[in-house]
Amino acid sequence: MSATTKIAVHSLADLKNTADDALPNYLHSLKFKQIHTQTDVRLAIGYTAVAISGALFYFDWKFGWDVSKPYTTPAVIAYFLLNTAFTYWLWFVEAGVVYEGEGKTGKVRIASSTKKHIPIYECDVTFTPAPYNSNPTQTLHIRTPFTRWFTADGYFIAKPFQQWLASEIPIVGEADPSNVVEEIGRGSTAGGEKAFNVTGDNALDILEQLKTSGAKVTAGSGSGRRRK
Repeated sequence: MSATTKIAVHSLADLKNTADDALPNYLHSLKFKQIHTQTDVRLAIGYTAVAISGALFYFDWKFGWDVSKPYTTPAVIAYFLLNTAFTYWLWFVEAGVVYEGEGKTGKVRIASSTKKHIPIYECDVTFTPAPYNSNPTQTLHIRTPFTRWFTADGYFIAKPFQQWLASEIPIVGEADPSNVVEEIGRGSTAGGEKAFNVTGDNALDILEQLKTSGAKVTAGSGSGRRRK
């Protein structure tokens, strides 16, 4: 399935935003239910600050400065504190979270990020497999180039994006085993480096990954000695 909206492939913000939007859509299709607690807290703080400033403005406009003057200083202090809390919540509590939800296979929290001028999608994932009382919370960091699921002319291709998530995040892979691709994210060497199986069909994709991961390459079944 391809997205019908074309984006500018040189815009890192567009690449990230498109991937961020596709992530909850995919998890919802797997019957994950999104948890909005952190978003609700952020909105409550923001709306309260706006309500205070709006009320003070109306009070001043309706009754004049002499009447509203005693309330101005407390209102400004409250507004400043709420905005400080809003900034703290956004940067240190949510910290780039694009999805938090729960499904039959467990809970997952995903925060995405990119580095300036580097077209690589990075995610910090925190997940707890079900049942929760017998499985500890785990964290992992996954990353891959945007070229894995964007065409050269700027169209998003959902299938490789879904395969990447299912292969890298265990509880997503358990919910969608048909999209798990072992070569993407389930095997590692004894030294902790991933071993890629290179064939004629996936050579370009593997080379792109090698640029960013420095992983080892092992020849697949389709490779062999060059004929003389």
